[in-house]
Amino acid sequence: MNRRTFMQTAAGAAAIATPQAALAKPGKSANGKLNIAFIGSGGWIAQQPYKQGCSEENLVAFCDVDRDHCAENMKVWRTDQPFFDDFRVMLDRMHKEIDAVVVSTPDHTHFAATQMALERGIHVYTQKPLADDIWQCRTLAKSRERYRVITQMGNQGHAGDGIRDSVGAVRAGVIGEVTQVFCRNSGPEMGGTHFADPATMPPPSSSAPGGLSWDLWLGPAAKRDFYRDYLPQKWRSFYDFGLGMLGDFGCHTLDTPVWALDLDSPTVVECLRREKSLEGVIPTASHIRFHFPAKGARGPVTLDWFDGPQDWTRVGRIDAFGVEHAGQFGRACWMVGTRGLLACGTHAGPPALLPEEVSDAWKANPPQKTIPRVQGGPFREWIRAIKGERPEPGSHFGVAANLTEIILLGVLAQRFQTRIEWDSRAGRITNRPELNAFVKEPARTGWRFGETP
Repeated sequence: MNRRTFMQTAAGAAAIATPQAALAKPGKSANGKLNIAFIGSGGWIAQQPYKQGCSEENLVAFCDVDRDHCAENMKVWRTDQPFFDDFRVMLDRMHKEIDAVVVSTPDHTHFAATQMALERGIHVYTQKPLADDIWQCRTLAKSRERYRVITQMGNQGHAGDGIRDSVGAVRAGVIGEVTQVFCRNSGPEMGGTHFADPATMPPPSSSAPGGLSWDLWLGPAAKRDFYRDYLPQKWRSFYDFGLGMLGDFGCHTLDTPVWALDLDSPTVVECLRREKSLEGVIPTASHIRFHFPAKGARGPVTLDWFDGPQDWTRVGRIDAFGVEHAGQFGRACWMVGTRGLLACGTHAGPPALLPEEVSDAWKANPPQKTIPRVQGGPFREWIRAIKGERPEPGSHFGVAANLTEIILLGVLAQRFQTRIEWDSRAGRITNRPELNAFVKEPARTGWRFGETP
């Protein structure tokens, strides 16, 4: 499909065309290396895949909306491969030459870049969060199966030994039956490196940097003027572009309990506290409670998420196991069981257990390691799977879509400071039907996909 046909299809049919027969490519070139393209090639986030495995493959194309922002990376990578500012053009022209892509764009363009690659049978590694709304998550999970591709979301702790030790301990009953989970984060530091707190909304406009294609950066989002604090990293403060602390750190911190307790979508999510913010801007602090129904032999579970400065230490039964002592571990997630407490870090990491007798027993006789360990990190795990050398990556889009959907429901409760009652089977909010407009958000012409959730 050439560029003209692509744009006519997008504008006329209000959906990007789907190649019906696309299947995953064989997985390696004649020299045994993958042909990998980067979508989002600037900054340190793009250095991760390069340094952690992709530099050993064939780098065949690069894409970014800001060439100046990529200049340093391109110099280090010493490549003269094609450079595009529009990934739609890159995938349209080069999809037959590309085995795999790494998507490192802002949250609001994850879906478009990822779905277009999947439709062309290209294997995809997408940074967290997987997508920007629930319909997108479910669509990517279905596309993974339909196009038979190898996928991975970039919540890198999922590939570590620590999370596997935590999951193994919980599933072996080391801390007893878990009914409560508590996760916390220090919260967005507005005005710092990663988050912005504009004086007005919409924020004051300013001139876009010379090397930036602002319209392409907006992608599916509605047109608006450039604001100096959107880039390079503070876009995450704005719900139109990012998912705040929940989208940033939730994909790491919630990963352990979601995996260990086999949590699917909650039935209820409620915002119990939210600092005031301008419309469309994340708050400086919030407290969100997720209610998960019983499943199999496990009973119902509540999960409390805290971000920003607040006293989280007197909520529920966590205090029964000496939360002051637990705080010394510097952990971000606590799973509270009938026999003890398991704590882990912001990015999963090794667990710590309380009380001491439970910890001592666990160390003396740890559960059998039934979950395979990953060698070399998430990028090498993904690359090995593409080449057929390892099983499917642990954070494939089936797993990642479920985790991200949980987070997105929390974001909606936070954004509108409300209680959400969720019918997962129907994919609908039942008590606030007007919020279903955010289950699948609108996109600009040229960026639209299937119209049926």
